[in-house]
Amino acid sequence: MEEQENIEGEMLLVRAELDDIQGQIKALLDRQEELSERESQLKALREVSKASRDAINNAPSVAPKDWSGSFLWDSRADDIRFNVFGISSYRPNQREIINAIMSGRDVLVIMAAGGGKSLCYQLPAVLHDGITLVVSPLLSLIQDQVMGLAALGILAYMLASITTKEVEKFVYKALDKGEGELKILYVTPEKISRSKRFMFKLEKCHNAGRLSLIAIDEAHCCSQWGHDFRPDYKNLGILNVQFPSVPMIALTATATSKVQIDLIEMLHIPRCVKFVSTINRPNLLYKVCEKSPVGKVVIDEIANFISESYPNNESGIVYCFSRKECEQVAKELCERGILADYYHADMDVIARENVHMRWSKSKLQVIVGTVAFGMGINKSDVRFVIHHSLSKSMETYYQESGRAGRDGLPSECVLYYRPSDVPRQSSMVFYENCGLHNLYDRVRYCQSKRSCRGAFFRHFGEVAQDCNGMCDNCASSIELKDIDATRMMILLQLGNIYYFI
Repeated sequence: MEEQENIEGEMLLVRAELDDIQGQIKALLDRQEELSERESQLKALREVSKASRDAINNAPSVAPKDWSGSFLWDSRADDIRFNVFGISSYRPNQREIINAIMSGRDVLVIMAAGGGKSLCYQLPAVLHDGITLVVSPLLSLIQDQVMGLAALGILAYMLASITTKEVEKFVYKALDKGEGELKILYVTPEKISRSKRFMFKLEKCHNAGRLSLIAIDEAHCCSQWGHDFRPDYKNLGILNVQFPSVPMIALTATATSKVQIDLIEMLHIPRCVKFVSTINRPNLLYKVCEKSPVGKVVIDEIANFISESYPNNESGIVYCFSRKECEQVAKELCERGILADYYHADMDVIARENVHMRWSKSKLQVIVGTVAFGMGINKSDVRFVIHHSLSKSMETYYQESGRAGRDGLPSECVLYYRPSDVPRQSSMVFYENCGLHNLYDRVRYCQSKRSCRGAFFRHFGEVAQDCNGMCDNCASSIELKDIDATRMMILLQLGNIYYFI
């Protein structure tokens, strides 16, 4: 009996010490999390500071300009903005960016999706007398831009695989001899790096004084640290080397400080004027939904969400992991009464363009696509973006979800998550710079019951702003409590010991 009391007494002492140690461990883990977050912030600040220091060291010894001041072209720019583009007023930073370009400066623009990046080079293109060259990564994006400009009466063309011989001949004549009217020419980066004929004609255009501006759209593709790295983008620095007197504007919605430093170096624009807008999209509501292991159940949930939340045929996008998945999801949505079609890179060019056109004109409610669709689309009334599967990084998700609500009206971004989707993505990103690290950031975001758009602010090194209840976690009325699972297991084990004693 006395021995039993001694054992129980010692067990109480051991339990008390274990509780004390567990409390210390929890405090240390909390501190570790705080320090890790602060370390990430300090790294971002260090890179920004280094970039600023390098910019100061490389900058000419002139006082910085007030780009919001008065300039000679103000009245003409306002007239073109209102009467050609039909825009009543500038969005934040647009006027300042246009003034910097018109002043002959190289410019780097980091602006959230829906912020109006395209106007920043399209309006100067109309203001200038010569030709503006726009380098863009995706055919769908180029088609969308050319189609939109043609509707405004702006003479824009593209040189791509689908360009007819007649149009190609017209464009080359315009570059070579200045024949015909051409204001904006869109090309892919492959045209710059692989077509000697095109570069020869472009050089003749420059030598004749007709090349007025070079725009690099989706510039994050230049950097190996970027989420959509394209090898041919690495060669675009040749444009500034070959045409140093022509101002260059590089634009993207997503660029960490590391990516910004990288692309400034690769494009040879060390003295550029940099405009960085907030990444916050306050009109977007973010949700993460548990994804059923049964495929048909997931489709049922997506179809029900669309039909119940958007019964008036409001436009939306569904992103899928693979091309086969796109076709299957589109087919099953149609079977459930949703007017949907798929879009991916393996499709015939004409068929792909037809799907894009139908959706752009709201003759199709939902387009089901891979990452091949959507970059830079000029459709402002997209009310919802659904991710059928996990995105590979915070940048990718920000870009894709950001295609919703470009008109500033409330829109929804819904992601369906299940752990079994992670291995599929990890096999795709394994060899990318920080690929797995970026993917696991997404996994932590999906699994968190506390995190919201603050994850975007942390990732891009921006000061956090209030979510205002525009995510499922912040809008939830469920009270969350921290539970020490380790301590519970110890107590459970001790209880079992008592039971057997």
